[in-house]
Amino acid sequence: GAAAALALADPARADMVGLLGEATGRVALERIRARLRSTDEGREILKARPIVTATEADAAALRRDCAAGTFGRAYGEFMGKHGFDADDRAPVQLVDDEELAYVLLRYRQVHDYWHVLFGLPPSVHGELALKWFELIHTGLPLAAFSALSAPFTLAPEKRRKLHETHVPWALEAGAAATPLLAVYYEKHWHRDLDALRNELGVIVAPPLKS
Repeated sequence: GAAAALALADPARADMVGLLGEATGRVALERIRARLRSTDEGREILKARPIVTATEADAAALRRDCAAGTFGRAYGEFMGKHGFDADDRAPVQLVDDEELAYVLLRYRQVHDYWHVLFGLPPSVHGELALKWFELIHTGLPLAAFSALSAPFTLAPEKRRKLHETHVPWALEAGAAATPLLAVYYEKHWHRDLDALRNELGVIVAPPLKS
């Protein structure tokens, strides 16, 4: 369709890439929902349906109120350093099952939480490394499309590093982590970041410059 054509022509068109993902991801979304339903925390997420907004995930307040070394402080510092706004994620448009639509929205909205967990900067290289992780961990076609098509935007040396260093990391990390969409992150702001990573089976990515 038109979304696929525009996404293939320009992987940076996040709106078209998002629409393509919505149109092709139902089987993966149903698998993710089953994982959410299988844990207490996942069921709580599906019931409460937390939304990541600049009010609910107030970066300035988290920097002020969370101790150094906590997940909340690290997230607040990440958002502040890069000038990000939690309200920026696009709404879901093409998923007709209300609960699956929420699962896809949650996937989009925890993206910056995962940057913090895995220590990845929001550079093109960092985003692609995270998309490779998401592909292995979630199986969503949206992640597959981004991981497989967008590397051509990298310079050859960076593309080599991606495939030699961060793709192997993503294959390992994506399989090792507990189901990360079943984590109620907003209840873990004050947790020690390293302890949370250990509990979730998170393997921090090889270092990249911001």
